[in-house]
Amino acid sequence: MIFDILTIFPDLLQSPLNESIIRRAREADKVRIKVTNIRDFATDKHAMTDDRPFGGGEGMVMKPEPLTVALEQVRGGNKSGRVILLSPQGRQYNQKMAEELSCEEHLILICGRYEGVDERFRAKSVDDEISIGDYILTGGELAAMILIDSVTRLLPGVLGCSDSADKDTFSRQLLKHPQYTRPRNFDGEKIPEVLLSGDHKRIEEYRFLESVKRTMERRPDLLAREWFSKEEVSLLKKNKLYRTVREIQEGQ
Repeated sequence: MIFDILTIFPDLLQSPLNESIIRRAREADKVRIKVTNIRDFATDKHAMTDDRPFGGGEGMVMKPEPLTVALEQVRGGNKSGRVILLSPQGRQYNQKMAEELSCEEHLILICGRYEGVDERFRAKSVDDEISIGDYILTGGELAAMILIDSVTRLLPGVLGCSDSADKDTFSRQLLKHPQYTRPRNFDGEKIPEVLLSGDHKRIEEYRFLESVKRTMERRPDLLAREWFSKEEVSLLKKNKLYRTVREIQEGQ
């Protein structure tokens, strides 16, 4: 997959793009990431990429000319790539969208700043707008990094364990079960005996039930969208959780 990032602050991205999973994915040529400085395409001597909004008002607006030329440079003659504007007005990002984007070959991420981008550029050149949540960031760079991180880890061969992504929180509408590692006894607290049993079926059942309990406590809204198999329903009933799950689902 190819990621192109258009920004006026390229240095903000250098460290996270060269660490951990993303660094390894780049070294293995699983992803190619290029950062383009929009200021390089400004035409005035001050390399201005923003200006005051027509009609007055607060803040500045990103100019359409540098954005358009930068985008044309990145896309090339074949006009490839899905153009995404990181914006608080976009669709709210979630795991389903990450999975959708992981099927693309080329993503072009435009990092919004200030009061936004000129509407003429947005209407003509942007394929999609994405928001990472209902809060305001100084710019779209951090949002772009979140998107790249969440999409990259879904690509085949990126994670060391092939099924890690499939069992993560939000791989289905349940939070992940509690995790434990060595030592067995820490500060007087022992890990659950079932995890030492070697009985894989019991361990999977325990983890499923703990996942449901944690979701009920912390994110009951997620249960409204979850589907359970016959075996899972039977397990929930056996452990007296099914009625509460149904009440949450029907209440939503």
